[in-house]
Amino acid sequence: MLSKNDIIELSVDSLSSDGSGIGRHGGMAIFVPNTAVGDRINARILKVNRTYAYAKVEGILKASPDRLEPDCSNRTCGGCVYRHISYESELRAKEQSVRDAFRRIGGFDIEPEPIAGSPSVNRYRNKVQLPVSMTDGKAFCGFFSPRTHRVVPVSDCLLQPEIFTEICSVITDYVNQNKISVYDEQTGRGLLRHIYLRRGFHTGEIMLSLVCTKETRAFDSLVSTLTEKFPAVRTVLLNINFAKTNVILGCKDICLYGSGTIHDTMCDVTVEISPHSFYQVNTEAAENVYRTARDFLSLDGSEMLLDLYCGIGTVGLSMAQNVRHLIGVEIVPAAIKNAERNAEMNGITNAEFFTGDAGTVAEELSCKGISPDIIIVDPPRKGCDNETLTAIAKMSPSKLIYISCNPATCARDLNVLAKSGYELKKYKPFDMFPRTAHVECVSLMVRNV
Repeated sequence: MLSKNDIIELSVDSLSSDGSGIGRHGGMAIFVPNTAVGDRINARILKVNRTYAYAKVEGILKASPDRLEPDCSNRTCGGCVYRHISYESELRAKEQSVRDAFRRIGGFDIEPEPIAGSPSVNRYRNKVQLPVSMTDGKAFCGFFSPRTHRVVPVSDCLLQPEIFTEICSVITDYVNQNKISVYDEQTGRGLLRHIYLRRGFHTGEIMLSLVCTKETRAFDSLVSTLTEKFPAVRTVLLNINFAKTNVILGCKDICLYGSGTIHDTMCDVTVEISPHSFYQVNTEAAENVYRTARDFLSLDGSEMLLDLYCGIGTVGLSMAQNVRHLIGVEIVPAAIKNAERNAEMNGITNAEFFTGDAGTVAEELSCKGISPDIIIVDPPRKGCDNETLTAIAKMSPSKLIYISCNPATCARDLNVLAKSGYELKKYKPFDMFPRTAHVECVSLMVRNV
């Protein structure tokens, strides 16, 4: 029987959905982060459960052909889990994780279409949210260490644009020079909590939100410094979040500079983005996802399309010219305003948008006799709730596209829809988040006649 601190030899033969290597010892699965398929290692046992255990690498006896020397010094930030293996092996692991979820959770035997890699492996993120902390009297920003509230200083992140790093450096220098207080989670005291940046991939426009515990004039001179040094910064906001919570943004935004929004293009559609709006963090990969979803549907222009969890309307608006009518539903009011504005800016007149919970609004539309030919859902990681799945089945669209960032909840929801008369025709994984454990997937279901 294994015990904590035992050191064992282990061969890694697969990867888990969170990126840990898996080996077997005496019939027990051993999960070891920072390993690769084909590694032979000495592993130190950290925790033992009844049928599995967790361990860490104590030494590499034989390295996998997939193994690389990590190109990032930030080993404890918890963001990347695949910097130590080749991108090809990362894609294989992610495709397998989607395949496993669809078989094990969804009960589907069909093979996925080959995974699509990201056009860019580094510097692809158009959004970062960095907690601000203090050590030895100096403010810094970084990322939370995994499963903790300890902020790890990060001088540069290879997933974010270099200009974000430069902007953050100017901000922390300003905070230190002006002795601005930094939020302390334990006491609830301090002013600056997070630095939140968004950038339009195609336009280069940048939005900065300074998340603070109260309204302040402390950053007035910083605004002019930033906008002079970085002309791409088109708007600066003060977001007020005084709650003792791990939710990053508060409800109130005060615009210090610019219009409070930035613009980008997604699949040739001009979009307006506000601080609270959902917008895919990897623009190039998202465009591939949306084009594939459109191709899966084989639209002929006669269809009514219902886009649930529509955000700022990017998915539906990218297909608006290929359908008769578009209806979008989103619970965030600011996002719906963006969606309406986006339709107007692009001269799209066959779209309307509703604010509300996806399931509730779908049920209301169904009661009004609205029967879409196609439904697209792009839910958060937790997937669709029962009300939404019930409303979808009740509306009985001929085709359904499910875009997901969580293969497990996607497979679960598709299984429910399969029991309501739908057949999974095909699905394709996409690597929207290179070097992290996350993977996107587009699935097509068709109603059985």
